[in-house]
Amino acid sequence: MQKPWRLVLGQINPVVGAMQANAQQILQVVQQAEAVGADLVVFPELVLTGYPPEDLLLRPALERRVQQALTELEAALSVPVVLGYPGVREGRLYNLAALLRPGQPRLEYRKRRLPNYQVFDEKRYFHAGTEAVVFEHCGVSVGLLICEDVWHNETVEQTLAAGATLLLCLNASPYHQGKLQERLQLLRKHQHQTPLVYVNLVGGQDELVFDGASFILGAEGQLIQQGRAFEEQMLVQDFLGAQPSGPALGDPEVDIEASLYQALVLAVRDYVNKNHFPGVLLGLSGGIDSALTLCIAVDALGAERVTAVMMPYHYTAPMSEEDATEQARRLGVRYHRVPVVSPVSAMWDCLQPLLQGTAGTTLENLQARMRGTLLMALSNASGALVLTTGNKSEMSVGYATLYGDMAGGFDVLKDVYKMQVFRLAQWRNAVTPENPPIPVRVIERPPSAELAPGQVDQDTLPPYAQLDAILQRYVEEDWSADALVRAGFAQAVVYKVVALVDRNEYKRRQAALGPRLSQRGFGKDRRYPVTHAWAPGS
Repeated sequence: MQKPWRLVLGQINPVVGAMQANAQQILQVVQQAEAVGADLVVFPELVLTGYPPEDLLLRPALERRVQQALTELEAALSVPVVLGYPGVREGRLYNLAALLRPGQPRLEYRKRRLPNYQVFDEKRYFHAGTEAVVFEHCGVSVGLLICEDVWHNETVEQTLAAGATLLLCLNASPYHQGKLQERLQLLRKHQHQTPLVYVNLVGGQDELVFDGASFILGAEGQLIQQGRAFEEQMLVQDFLGAQPSGPALGDPEVDIEASLYQALVLAVRDYVNKNHFPGVLLGLSGGIDSALTLCIAVDALGAERVTAVMMPYHYTAPMSEEDATEQARRLGVRYHRVPVVSPVSAMWDCLQPLLQGTAGTTLENLQARMRGTLLMALSNASGALVLTTGNKSEMSVGYATLYGDMAGGFDVLKDVYKMQVFRLAQWRNAVTPENPPIPVRVIERPPSAELAPGQVDQDTLPPYAQLDAILQRYVEEDWSADALVRAGFAQAVVYKVVALVDRNEYKRRQAALGPRLSQRGFGKDRRYPVTHAWAPGS
């Protein structure tokens, strides 16, 4: 008669390159797991180095540091552990998963499917393994897989052919909108009536966000357990043989705005904390983008680590100052008012002999650049990170000023379209309806950069609902201009938007890093040449 056994999943948030610290974090979870009677503890892909290590994998000292951390970890283990790390074998670097058992040799598995699309670049670093690996544990034949392996039917079938009755998959699977549902749907196609354990990394790493949300599927594809998203967690699951015990759960209903907001909060928190910034500061204009960014920063770091600066000019509306002041009060952040009239005027006086009295966008950009200069000076003095506030709609069409409102270290909304900004602001206010952090007028008034008298965004851009619909198809789905016109968008508008997107690649190359929330963010996902003459039509 089979005896029940207990599996623990360590959904943790490692720091890239911190092998010793990550090993200690792993050991702490193992000790907690042992206290609840774990028979096996499992951690995500490349958890020892963090993911993705990128060119740290090319450092000559990598193998030595990994082995040192593994040796120290193995010496302290009292229960079997499965975890991921890179390793050089026969002169080649592999993405490995290993079973570590006290007093026994390591059993290693080499990842067979190396993703090389979207944000993934694993073929740059790793060689692909060729063999399935199955080990016996508590009378169960456990087959090891790493992330991309489980997305391919052939790889899963090879593992099952090697005798696996339980699939154990280690993952560093980054988040984008709808990713959890994608994982569940696809893995159910490939599990072949075999229970599956899926443990995923959590945390922010530069532009990537890992959502955790580890899960366990029964043999019929039923969801037995689902980990929390965007949080570290230790999941405990009992098994009888290869079958996870417990009733089936319904698939989780995902609140899109809640998930996006949580991803943004995690991205900001980890970027600031892992890079050891004491706090953040941002320009609070009274507009919706900076208002939402301020909320995210406070929720990520606490009000005591956030500073907001209002920098009015002649064209700043009184309501903008009032709303910025009120939001800062509601959120309890440090707040400063630093008018830019004098420095902009001084700079303009210097330029007048050269410009012969012309103004136009030059004066508008001077305002933005003076604000950027002030924020960077405050950053120099305090060590705080400057958060920029440009959204994806603006970054797409270049509706931003280089070295002005684009100046800073982290663009929170870089992969968030303007219409999503409105929805996220409304969602955040609804979370605390007794004290909504964003004044309603900020959400309801027409968006404006306030760089000229009476200016609103729609003076130069299509309505945001229309603009976002075009951008999503052109930027994320690679529709041509002609296809957009055939879909019903006005030709003049389409050609204008497409030309703006193409023309402003040079700006985006100089833009701050920001969290990726879609399947085609600006950065690793979309790599267009700055200099090109591609015709926009077909």
